[in-house]
Amino acid sequence: MDLNEVKKLLGFQAVDRFVRAGMKLGLGTGSTAIWAARRVGELFSQGRLRDLKIVVTSLQTDLECRSLGLPVLSLNDRAIDGSLDLTVDGADEVDPERNLIKGGGGALLLEKLIAYASERLLIIVDDSKLSSRPGEKFAVPVEIVTAAVIPVTRALEQLGAAVSIRMAVRKAGPVVTDLGNLLLDASFPRSYDPTALELEIKSIPGVLENGIFSRKRPELLIGSPSGKIEYRP
Repeated sequence: MDLNEVKKLLGFQAVDRFVRAGMKLGLGTGSTAIWAARRVGELFSQGRLRDLKIVVTSLQTDLECRSLGLPVLSLNDRAIDGSLDLTVDGADEVDPERNLIKGGGGALLLEKLIAYASERLLIIVDDSKLSSRPGEKFAVPVEIVTAAVIPVTRALEQLGAAVSIRMAVRKAGPVVTDLGNLLLDASFPRSYDPTALELEIKSIPGVLENGIFSRKRPELLIGSPSGKIEYRP
């Protein structure tokens, strides 16, 4: 199977195995998680998933869900009341302790808000996303207010990171998040304690959120090119 086929299989299996009618459901962002949204839309249109209340982590997923006729709410809506039964999302990196790095798609602030508000977090990844230590394969995304580029960069450098502003590919200038903020990518060449670093980065003035997810132990659904899907509860 090619990588896109693995991602589709993961998204479909995540929904078929774990999503039930009546759920308060979080749907994530990215090239793997979007397949879960598409499968939810398919089953919803068939009447097999009724009474769903959906919260999304990005404009990408919001537009996809609305195009599929899915009901999209927010954590502030009375029907949601600030908590979700399940969130299905992807990740950029998963270490052996199930610490995550997320934010490659630039939606880390809402992703963390929704993940941490969920009773269950199901992360769907292909096996290339597995790493032996935090930060082995992926920099830590850091979402900041625009006025804080230099002071936050200096603070991250003092923590041992090499820092760059994430630049857009098909527009001039930096990436601007759905919430109107900028992203820094902080690469740490040495191993770090993800729980301590998540909190330390969050405490820097000007930082809104970072892409280390260490305080919510996820369930994992892992796919490989052979077509094998492994579930780790």
